[in-house]
Amino acid sequence: MANKRSNRQVVPESRHMLNQMKYEIAAEFGLNVGHGSSSYGADTEFGSELGVMSANSSSRRPGWGHLTSRENGSVGGEITKRLVRQAEQGMFGQL
Repeated sequence: MANKRSNRQVVPESRHMLNQMKYEIAAEFGLNVGHGSSSYGADTEFGSELGVMSANSSSRRPGWGHLTSRENGSVGGEITKRLVRQAEQGMFGQL
């Protein structure tokens, strides 16, 4: 029997940190996300802090849905790289 994939987080408290990291990376990659609202309020609040969007940006489409799979995947891949790097630094920093 195949394992069912799940988006359940092992540490639910990490959700905010991961969301923040997602928006930071999107801004670094020059991806326009964050017009509209989300359950975290980060779409407009955090996006504007990073300069990803302006208050008058009515031409941008909301959220992440307008991005390609490659663009969304690049953000997820970068999150993974950074988390692995942080874990390695933590493990090897204790030796």
